[in-house]
Amino acid sequence: MIPETAPPGLSSPSLSPAAPDKRLRIIDRTMRLHGYASHALIETLHAVQEAFGYLDSDLMRYVAGRLKVPLSRVYAVATFYHFFTLKPPGEHTCVLCKGTACHIGGAAEILRKVEEMLEIHTGETTADGKISLMIARCLGSCGLAPAGVFDGTIVGNLTLDTVVNKFQAWRPHDADHRESAGDRENGDRFR
Repeated sequence: MIPETAPPGLSSPSLSPAAPDKRLRIIDRTMRLHGYASHALIETLHAVQEAFGYLDSDLMRYVAGRLKVPLSRVYAVATFYHFFTLKPPGEHTCVLCKGTACHIGGAAEILRKVEEMLEIHTGETTADGKISLMIARCLGSCGLAPAGVFDGTIVGNLTLDTVVNKFQAWRPHDADHRESAGDRENGDRFR
């Protein structure tokens, strides 16, 4: 049986009113609005991710218990949809579009170079926790192709230079590091 108690370190407002975590109130409210019905799973997971930034395993257990659905179903939904993440996001997020218009506009090459530059793959976060790299099948901004979303802001007509400039603003120490002789010998990670 999955416990219906709040995850460790958190307290559900319905279970421990003395020290409730406000984020759990939001999640509980979402479930309550839907009568704790299993069909509220996706909406509840959205509320969890919005409140906590990602879907922690303890929080997924909590949701499974409150909605009375198998934990395996919660994990299946959380891993099927690309907009859910099971790991804490980086300080900054970069979502590059891989839709048809963006692909034709050169998005695949930009993505390849960004992965190489950051030394991560899509769905990962840099070792310093600064940047999470994600892809989307379509951002709905085809007229701006290739497009990306940087910390929630859509940027169109992307070039590698546009992306590099954004990353340099997010990670100023890398701009200094980039100028070292070692990086020039290795083909300059940022270009």
